Amino acid sequence: MDTTSWLKIAEDILDYGVMGTLGIMSIVALWMFIERMMFYKSIKLDEYDNKDLLEIDLTDNLSVLSAIGANAPYVGLIGTILGIMITFYGMGEAGAVDTKSVMNGLALALKATAFGIGVAIPGIVCYTIAIRKVERLSATWEAKQAGQERAA
Repeated sequence: MDTTSWLKIAEDILDYGVMGTLGIMSIVALWMFIERMMFYKSIKLDEYDNKDLLEIDLTDNLSVLSAIGANAPYVGLIGTILGIMITFYGMGEAGAVDTKSVMNGLALALKATAFGIGVAIPGIVCYTIAIRKVERLSATWEAKQAGQERAA
């Protein structure tokens, strides 16, 4: 196997591996967010007598959403680093610096970071929206509990 075909295989693995991972992360984040919003819309606060149990149910799966938002840029960065390494290796094997191939390689490497940030920003926004909804539902539950105690 010659160097050119090896580099092509490495680039394909990088593209499909990193971009595939980021794609899966974005799908999971979107799925978790939609699931949480549907749960929040359907929750019956009157069924909860204990605030801790309520908060356990309200915050279920939010750690996954947070982890995706926090780690997606790092997955993209790994792709960028590997892409730059592949570019430099290809330059070293060629024995000459071809500006066009270097710039193309670096541009393709940087797309992984861009995609990682593109997954992270909506993930963190969704997480923040969900956390705010948890706070509002918890406050509503507390207000109802206080109202019931005054009535008794």
